[in-house]
Amino acid sequence: MPHHNSRFPKASPAAEFGRLVWWGVGALVVGAGLLGLFWQWRGAGQWILQAGLLWGFICYQAGRRLHLNRPDHGTPLYAELGWGNRLTILRSWLIAAVGGFLFHPWPEGALLDWLPGTLYFGAAVLDRIDGYVARRTRHGSLLGNELDMVSDALGLAVASLLAFGYGQVHFSYLLFGVAYYLFHGGLIWRRRQGLPVYPLPPALHRRAWAGFQMGFLVAVLWPLFSPPVTTVAGIAFMLPALVGFAIDWLIVSGRIDRQSESADCFFRRLTSISQTVLQPVLRLGIVVMLGAMLERSGWPTLSGLGSDWQNVFWSGGLLVAALFILLGIAGRLGCLLLIGLLGGHSIEHSLFSVDYALFCSVIWLMLLGTGRFSLWQEDDHWINRYDGA
Repeated sequence: MPHHNSRFPKASPAAEFGRLVWWGVGALVVGAGLLGLFWQWRGAGQWILQAGLLWGFICYQAGRRLHLNRPDHGTPLYAELGWGNRLTILRSWLIAAVGGFLFHPWPEGALLDWLPGTLYFGAAVLDRIDGYVARRTRHGSLLGNELDMVSDALGLAVASLLAFGYGQVHFSYLLFGVAYYLFHGGLIWRRRQGLPVYPLPPALHRRAWAGFQMGFLVAVLWPLFSPPVTTVAGIAFMLPALVGFAIDWLIVSGRIDRQSESADCFFRRLTSISQTVLQPVLRLGIVVMLGAMLERSGWPTLSGLGSDWQNVFWSGGLLVAALFILLGIAGRLGCLLLIGLLGGHSIEHSLFSVDYALFCSVIWLMLLGTGRFSLWQEDDHWINRYDGA
C-alpha cells in the first residue's frame, strides 16, 4: 500500500495546492521587498512582475494536471500531494524567481551577484531529490512526472536566456533553451494533422545530459567565469544535446524505425564504436592536449604552500584529473575537476586553439563517459541511476 504522509490529513490535494499557490505569491512579495531594500526598487518591481507571470504559468500547468495525482491511470487519486510533488512545486517557484532577473543587468553587490545562480542551484538540487523523495515515500505519481518535465523545460529555457542576457553564452545557446518546446510543439502539430507519433524508447543519457546542462548554467550564473571560456563551454554542451533532440525527432516522426532490427543494430554498433574507440581516444587526446598546453604556458613552480599554495593546488589537481581521465578512474569526476581548473587558468591566460579543443574534449568526455578500458566507473552508475529506485 502507498505510504501517505500525515502532515496534511484533512486537506484535499486541490485545497493544499491552492495554499501552496498563495504561499508562493506571498514569498514573491517578501522577495521583492528585500530586493527593493538591498538592491533597487525599480529592479524589484520588474522582478516581481516577471517572476509572478512565470509563477502563474507554473500554477496553471500544475493545476490542470491535478487529476494525475495517482500512481497510474485507472488507480485512485492520492489523498494528498505528497512530498515529492511539494518539492517539485518549490523547485518551480525557484525557477520563477530566477526568471524575475531576466532583461535586467546582473545585480551588483557582495551577495546579490550570486543570487540568480544560487536560486537556480537550489532548483537543480531539488531536481535530483524530488523523485528520490517520491519513491522513498511510495508516492510516485503521473503528476510528479508531468511537473518534473514542465519544470525542467522551463528552468533550462529561463536559465539559458538569463545566461545570454548576462553575456555568458553565445546567442546560439538559446536553441537548446527552446529545443524542448520546439520538440513538443512539433508533436502537437503532428497529432493535429493526423500524422502518427511513434514512441520514444527510454535512454539514460537524456536525464544525465539535462543534469549536466543545469550544472553548467549554475556555473555561468555565478560570478566565477566569463567569456571566452563560458562561450566555448556553452557551445560544447549544446551541440550533443541538439544532436540528441534531432535524432529523437527522427524517431518520433517515423523517419527512423527504432523498433526495426536494422535500426537497433545500427544504434548498438554506434554505441559500441563510441565506447570502444571514441571515448578512449578522447581520454588519450585530452592528456596529450593538456601536455601541449602546459608546454606552451609553463608548469607552475611548486615552491610549497604559503603564497604559492594556488600553484600547488592547480598543479596537483591537473595531475589527479589527468590520471583519473587517462586510466578511467571516476573519469567524469576527473573531467569536472579539470574543467574547473582550466576555467580558473583561463582567467589570467590567453586561450589558443589547443585550449579550445581541450576544453570541448573534456566536456564531451564528461557527457559520454570514459568508455571501455576504464578501471572504475562508479560515477557513471551514480549519474545514470534513479535515486531511491
